[in-house]
Amino acid sequence: MEKHNVFIGIGSNIGDRINYLQEAVDQLSLLGDTTVLAVSSIYMTEPIGESEQNRFYNGVLQLETSLPPEELRRQCKTIEQELGRPDTYLRWSPRVIDLDILLYDDAIIQTETLSIPHPELHCRKFVLIPLLDIANPQHPSLRHTILQLLKCCNDQSVLIKTRESIRIKKNGAPP
Repeated sequence: MEKHNVFIGIGSNIGDRINYLQEAVDQLSLLGDTTVLAVSSIYMTEPIGESEQNRFYNGVLQLETSLPPEELRRQCKTIEQELGRPDTYLRWSPRVIDLDILLYDDAIIQTETLSIPHPELHCRKFVLIPLLDIANPQHPSLRHTILQLLKCCNDQSVLIKTRESIRIKKNGAPP
């Protein structure tokens, strides 16, 4: 089976944020034909939209998977729901967990349920900076590296690197 290089944004701003991020990464590592290769540092960021909510913990992880994009999206949504995220929610509202496929190889995919690369990737420091912790891929449609996109990003937010970290389970074993 062909393996694909995928980057997923992770975030949480409700409850034990670092635990929710760890649980999501653990569950992703248990998916069939999927390996978590790397996880960025975790950053504390201000919420977007509704400002009367807790700060987010955000990061990015890199996967190698044979799952097709729609199936990976479905698995991410299942993990979100298992961790307590409701099926429907207001955009930019507080959330236990958020898993967004940012890049899938150099694919450009636009369906009713999936947009890859993530449509806001290039204008969000809370995605660009953690992504640079682990890689500097080229954005498939903008044809610029993540570092180049960060240099021209208009996002004025300030990220605070936390002391928290996410462990990667190998082959389903405890960390």
